[in-house]
Amino acid sequence: MAPSIPLNINIKEPRWDQSTFAGRANHFFTVTDPRNILLSNATLEKARKIVHDYRQGIVAPGLTEDELWRAKYIYDSAFHPDTGEKMFVIGRMSAQVPMNMTITGCMMTFYRTTPAVLFWQWINQSFNAIVNYTNRSGDAPITVGQLGTAYVSATTGAVATALGLNSLAKRVSPLVGRFVPFAAVAAANCINIPLMRQREIKFGIPVTDENGKRVGESSKAAQQAIAQVVISRILMAAPGMAIPPFIMNTLEKKAFLKISQNERFLQ
Repeated sequence: MAPSIPLNINIKEPRWDQSTFAGRANHFFTVTDPRNILLSNATLEKARKIVHDYRQGIVAPGLTEDELWRAKYIYDSAFHPDTGEKMFVIGRMSAQVPMNMTITGCMMTFYRTTPAVLFWQWINQSFNAIVNYTNRSGDAPITVGQLGTAYVSATTGAVATALGLNSLAKRVSPLVGRFVPFAAVAAANCINIPLMRQREIKFGIPVTDENGKRVGESSKAAQQAIAQVVISRILMAAPGMAIPPFIMNTLEKKAFLKISQNERFLQ
């Protein structure tokens, strides 16, 4: 029986045209779809089998192109692209939206007291360490020592930045204090990511030609890639951490959102 779909579909690339905004948006909305973290192991293994079989020229009877692409994105959401290992669930891209929304909201709500700063910056850096380790390059494995150094350094940097700026913010406008969590996150990213990826900086990352053939390793490419990751992580945090302070500062001046002195302990 002839395959129900052609065997020349390039599932190594995104389904949508990445030269257009709509294509890129569709791709990343699919990659970060939070519903994927709820999929069962059976569903994940089925998707892996479909993808592996298709790459070997085997197509299950009745498989449609939409089902193939769905399996490809499920596979990409749960399995490491280099090692093929199933990734820890909260380190997957599909967990980024719910995890970051929760942690960011708590960091921006509970930032006035030292215990709250310590706790939520620790939670955030623990999550970041998991994400960085889960999505590490398969060609540059991270040792336990490197992971521990990066984790402790980033957590220390974030807490020190937050506590230092909190102290300074007490002498200026309350609006400035609302930006402390964002500054702490930015500082931690500048420490955490390079340390977590230091092996890639030292030994380089794979470089391929236009046909996808590996031609060697490059430390310079690793440095550029890691710098872009640091900048992108900070920019990704900006909308959710840099805009709300202005909104909340304005709303809290309104009668319906004024917080009494007796309620402030909740923050």
